[in-house]
Amino acid sequence: MNSNLKNQPSKDGSVAKKDIVILDLIAKDHPGSFEMLIEKYGNLVWSIGKKFLGNQSDLEDAVQEVLIAIWKSAGKFDPSKASEITFVSMIARRRFIDYLRKITKHKSEDSMDDDNNNIHLYKESLLNQETDLALVKSAIDELDEDDQELLNLSVYQGYSHSEISDILNIPLGTVKTRIRRNLMKLKDTFATNKIQSNVIQLNNG
Repeated sequence: MNSNLKNQPSKDGSVAKKDIVILDLIAKDHPGSFEMLIEKYGNLVWSIGKKFLGNQSDLEDAVQEVLIAIWKSAGKFDPSKASEITFVSMIARRRFIDYLRKITKHKSEDSMDDDNNNIHLYKESLLNQETDLALVKSAIDELDEDDQELLNLSVYQGYSHSEISDILNIPLGTVKTRIRRNLMKLKDTFATNKIQSNVIQLNNG
């Protein structure tokens, strides 16, 4: 995939406006909506992919797969559960994790160090295809305010550990430790909330 795809304009030459819900247009099969998806979120998807894949060729192939996956998932978007950018970002991370798993089965070297790889796997367990976004948000809301900010920067906004260290002005080692600790805490909280939610649904049934 050519990196120019990130900034490709729509077919009619117009530029996608920030307030346009691209996923809604895709779901309605609006002409030029795929180009608008690339225009609005191509750079974001590319940026997220770079945090998972170091090889340019792998990255280009993966970005193409991710954009197609977002296109196919547009009909599942529910603005009452998450914003459009959050929905797009979470699909991108899921797909990049899947792609990373796939290529590491066929390569002898992993481009990531073990610590970062473990963090990505923790994220995958939270952001799997079955995850209810509302429950994830509820679990994050139960954390301390500082930890909420840390996970929002890492999980939702896709900042690297070093970038978070600069943003929050805390040591890199502290960032890694707190992210790992809070992701594990979040997994436990999310599991509890999901069980409670299922019980409520059964009782209401």
